[in-house]
Amino acid sequence: MAQALSDISVPAQASKDAVKRARRRRPTYVAQSVSYVLDAAILWLYHLAGTTDGWIGVGYGAAGVGWTGLMLAASELHFTDRFRDHYLTVPQSFGSIAIQLTAIYLAPEVGFYFVSVLFIVLGFGALRMSAKQTGAVWTFAAVGLTVLFVCTDRPIAMPMGTPAERQLALLCFVTALGRCAFTGLYGSSLREMLYKRGNQLKEAHARIEELAQVDELTGVLNRRYVMRALNEEMLRAQRSGSPCSVAIVDLDFFKRINDRHGHPVGDEVLRSFAICVAANIRAVDKLGRYGGEEFLLVLPGAPQDEAVQVVDRIRRIVAEMNWDALGEGVAVTMSAGVAQVRRDKAPDEILSRADLALYRAKNAGRNRVCS
Repeated sequence: MAQALSDISVPAQASKDAVKRARRRRPTYVAQSVSYVLDAAILWLYHLAGTTDGWIGVGYGAAGVGWTGLMLAASELHFTDRFRDHYLTVPQSFGSIAIQLTAIYLAPEVGFYFVSVLFIVLGFGALRMSAKQTGAVWTFAAVGLTVLFVCTDRPIAMPMGTPAERQLALLCFVTALGRCAFTGLYGSSLREMLYKRGNQLKEAHARIEELAQVDELTGVLNRRYVMRALNEEMLRAQRSGSPCSVAIVDLDFFKRINDRHGHPVGDEVLRSFAICVAANIRAVDKLGRYGGEEFLLVLPGAPQDEAVQVVDRIRRIVAEMNWDALGEGVAVTMSAGVAQVRRDKAPDEILSRADLALYRAKNAGRNRVCS
């Protein structure tokens, strides 16, 4: 049943992600269509000024909006989702550059305006292209311009003969500058989005790392990470010659609590005990669940006698706590064995000595600390 639900949820999530991607792409296509319509309007004004033929603006607008509409349709049908770059930036750039080159050839009298648009197309596309892709698109534009400038005799110009033409030239370059500014803002938004996503990934990684270190039930370090902490503190103590002690702590008669009150109460006892110990140790001390009802406490900088006093103080606090809130008649005590790190000794050796001390505490009647 669980597998069946998983099989259903995966395609559903993929469909939701595809819809989100299409929604993010939509403003880009709308902005491109608006840009083509604006250019077509300017060309129509040139027609009214007697500079170009009327069909130039109509044809340019139809080609640009048609090409953008084709890309939008591919996006809405999720065809583009199968590609790594689901914006299809390279094909879009090739198509847009081809439209500009064709416009330069057909309307050379205002050709330099379309040349300025080429800069915008390449700059906008480069925000989402790799260096290799940008090089390919630039080469295509450069070859096209070379053919137009060198291999044809088209009089590519920007008319300034009349006041109307000068005003239209100003309009051309002002709108081109506006689109350059928009491209910069778009790039800035991409950088901001990448920055936020990077921070989110860092937070998620830190959370995963934290979860990997923590015992799920008690919230203290799990066995793997408390052993790593023990190794690190032992090496530091052995290098510097500073003291370091280790305590193995065991809850007395914990099986009896589980048998009489149930495992949920036993879990709450472990959780409450871990909270109590964590609240009564230093920030530099390391507490971890060693296994079952056993805990490992690493006390850097503490010689054995001082460590015994610290652990015995915790023992008294635990014994004096009122555990009735967890279950009627619940009483919790602990026994502990303490050992100090010795030079040139492995972690297994100090754990063995602490374990022997713990057994002595158990054999002596429990609820006590031995070293």
